[in-house]
Amino acid sequence: MIRVARRCLPLAVLLAALAVPSGAGAASGPTAEASRTCGVGDSQSYGTTYVLGIRARNVSCRRARRLVREFHDCRPGKTGRCPRVSGYRCREDRFRKIPTQYSSRVTCRRGGKVVKHTYQQWL
Repeated sequence: MIRVARRCLPLAVLLAALAVPSGAGAASGPTAEASRTCGVGDSQSYGTTYVLGIRARNVSCRRARRLVREFHDCRPGKTGRCPRVSGYRCREDRFRKIPTQYSSRVTCRRGGKVVKHTYQQWL
C-alpha cells in the first residue's frame, strides 16, 4: 500500500502543477470584461420618461450613463431615433406600443464596447 502511494505521489504533484495556470501566462493573454449592470440613479434625468436599466461591457458605468444621456439628447422628439452617437452605432427595438407610450431596448456598439439600456417613453 505504501509502495503504491510513493509511486503515485510524483504523478499527483505533476498533475496539480499543470492544473494551476502560471501568473505570467494568464496576464499576457487577452482579457474579456464581463457585462455588468450599472445603477441608473434618477431614472428621469436622461431625457426620456424612465430609463429602466443599463448594462455595460468593456465600458465603465460612468461612461455608459453618459452615453445613454447623449443618445436621448440626439433623439429628435419623443418618437425620434438616433442611429449613431459618440462613435457608437445604436440599434433600437421598440415594444409594448400603445397610443400613450412605448418601451424600447437600445444596444450601442463600438468595437468590443457595448452599452445596452431599456427605457419607457410616454407620448
